[in-house]
Amino acid sequence: MPDPIRIAALVSGGGTTLQNLIDLIARGALNAQIVGVVSSRTDVFGVTRAERAGVPVSVVEKAPGRSPAFADRVWDAVRGFAPDLVCLAGWLHLLPIAADFRHKVLNIHPSLLPAFGGKGMYGHHVHEAVLKYGARVSGCTVHFADDTYDTGPILVQKCVPVKDGDTPDTLAARVFQAECEAYPEAIRLIADGRVTVQGRRVVISG
Repeated sequence: MPDPIRIAALVSGGGTTLQNLIDLIARGALNAQIVGVVSSRTDVFGVTRAERAGVPVSVVEKAPGRSPAFADRVWDAVRGFAPDLVCLAGWLHLLPIAADFRHKVLNIHPSLLPAFGGKGMYGHHVHEAVLKYGARVSGCTVHFADDTYDTGPILVQKCVPVKDGDTPDTLAARVFQAECEAYPEAIRLIADGRVTVQGRRVVISG
């Protein structure tokens, strides 16, 4: 078996996506190692989840006027873990991608992009918008992060039905189950060397 892909995860909240990856790795279902977590807050459960799993944590808080800039401090923390891949896992800040991490940063979004993406569209805001619009399907999207919200090249998408009587909570639960499959699938494709980015298109070989 090849060496596990080294992942740094970025969190800003409860860390449910992080926990899914931790659990998959522990079960031997994902050949990866989470080498570090960067959190934008000290008081979130994502930090607790990482610490319980024995994963090193670096907290980089967003402080206006602080030097160096927030993004530079985040990338310095990430580089300290020497990852092969960065996974945004409930990271709530727009983060310009450093040149040395271009096409090495994944994000997961709880809709079928480009629908219901953009600034302010995260978590329950997305599911509320899907229901208000009357969409019949939703799902999740794993994409390469770029310098704007939810616009990077798409790697994996999974679809779920929107059911009559759905609430944001019930839809969120169904989408999260799809996320639990989509993110590790994307990581495996990258770890296997099967992914090439050609402009906006992601080409998967084999």
